[in-house]
Amino acid sequence: MRIPHPVPYQGSKRRLAPLIAPHVPGGAQAFFEPFAGSAAMTLYAARHGLAKRFVLGDSLGDIVELWRGIVERPGETAARYRAVWSAQPHGDAEYFNRVRARYNRDHDPVDLLYLVCRCVKNAVRFNARGEFTQSVDRRRLGMHPDRMHAAMLGASALLRGRVEFRHGDWLHTTADATARDFAYLDPPYLGTSTGRDKRYHRQLAPNDLIEGLERLRARGVRFALSYDGSTGSKQYGAPLPAHLGLTRLLIEAGRSSQATLAGRDERTVESLYLSPGVAALDAAPRDGFNRRLARAMPANVKHEDWPGSSVGRAGD
Repeated sequence: MRIPHPVPYQGSKRRLAPLIAPHVPGGAQAFFEPFAGSAAMTLYAARHGLAKRFVLGDSLGDIVELWRGIVERPGETAARYRAVWSAQPHGDAEYFNRVRARYNRDHDPVDLLYLVCRCVKNAVRFNARGEFTQSVDRRRLGMHPDRMHAAMLGASALLRGRVEFRHGDWLHTTADATARDFAYLDPPYLGTSTGRDKRYHRQLAPNDLIEGLERLRARGVRFALSYDGSTGSKQYGAPLPAHLGLTRLLIEAGRSSQATLAGRDERTVESLYLSPGVAALDAAPRDGFNRRLARAMPANVKHEDWPGSSVGRAGD
């Protein structure tokens, strides 16, 4: 059965899930995904029986409520999406702008889904006031309602009765995770959390990420973290500090869409960090590409080399 994906976020781990999943320890009591977005890893884990129950969380309450509607009321949610999608006149880009204004006023999760499906490259953008700002993609109309209906029914079949929805900060939504559980973390990357290109509903400062990972480590929570990497010769952020004790693998994410638009043929490589309990189960990359990359990339940096770091080492 093909895994359904009703929320087509840019940066979704839909294509990378088969490469990430082998590092998920078997028999986890609960699978936490606190940066839910498209919930690609949760859907993959549910499809392949990697955990008994699932916890989907996000700091954006509207995406949490969207997933609640998809799982608990798939027919109704699909019908509401059909109504929004079907009302768009062909060739009228202003309709998207009207839905965007309505979403920014009312925060209807189904309006958000339409915007994600119809916006440029499915790339969500929010301003400092929390308003959705991405523009319409004039080349397409977004996912067809028939396909969306099937995807919602499929996602509901995988998760209904086995998932809990939580709205809040990632450390809050994983506060009860234990050593018997597993967390997959896919936070906003460094390049979208610092500098001018702050594009998500909420950013995650590097020091806050490091402190949070230390807290998970202290509780013995097993986790995998997707964070930064490279496109072509451009590196996005230094490796995470060595004192965290994480194993770093590198996964080819495919051709960069941004580079393609600029006329360049460049590949994107993402870092996957494994906590000690996970790395002990599978310490070596499983494919030749990642083994070659692991030899070519630098080891984890010292803590003081992390950009903007002022956090002390564990135990200091």
